Amino acid sequence: MANISFILQYFLKPRTTGAILPSSRFLARKMMANIDFARAECIVEYGPGTGVFTREILRARKSGTKIILIERNENFFTLLQENFSDEKNVFIYCDSAENIGTHLAAQGLAHADYIVSGLPFASLPHEISQNILARTREFLHRDGRFVTFQYTLLKKKIFKDYLDLVDIRREFRNVPPAYVFTFKKKTLGETFSEEKVSPKPPSKRL
Repeated sequence: MANISFILQYFLKPRTTGAILPSSRFLARKMMANIDFARAECIVEYGPGTGVFTREILRARKSGTKIILIERNENFFTLLQENFSDEKNVFIYCDSAENIGTHLAAQGLAHADYIVSGLPFASLPHEISQNILARTREFLHRDGRFVTFQYTLLKKKIFKDYLDLVDIRREFRNVPPAYVFTFKKKTLGETFSEEKVSPKPPSKRL
């Protein structure tokens, strides 16, 4: 049912849905690789969609960790409410990720330790992407991490004015294959390096 809902939303709203199928469990696990769940007091997820990443977050988090889900699509928002509204310390909002500060404040929080994003930055309107990244930098804890994925490296520079690259990993077991980016707050003197991309596995002989 979730896959059918996702496909329908892709055809109705392709720019904000970003892909025709939900992310795979393999991509979800790779998205969690740089999260220290033992120290996380608050994790925010942008664009959780059908909840693939959300389930991995809930599986690994401490019970006291607050999880804030921000989903702009009303259909996905309803699905998230159905699946996760009974979970302890999970707060679900139908809104733009541009308003992360409002939703952190509603929980008495000034910052997020981790922000996990399923948003298709490459296809979002430029102004919205820039606003979200500016707010991400503002509300990410000084020692926090922002984790996102994209299907291409062509648009990776949209992040450079706000965040510093920590790591890039490739996940081939996803449709389509994806790059997982981990960032920290922007500091001077650090730029993207193609050498940080995980190497492509050797091809198998038939």
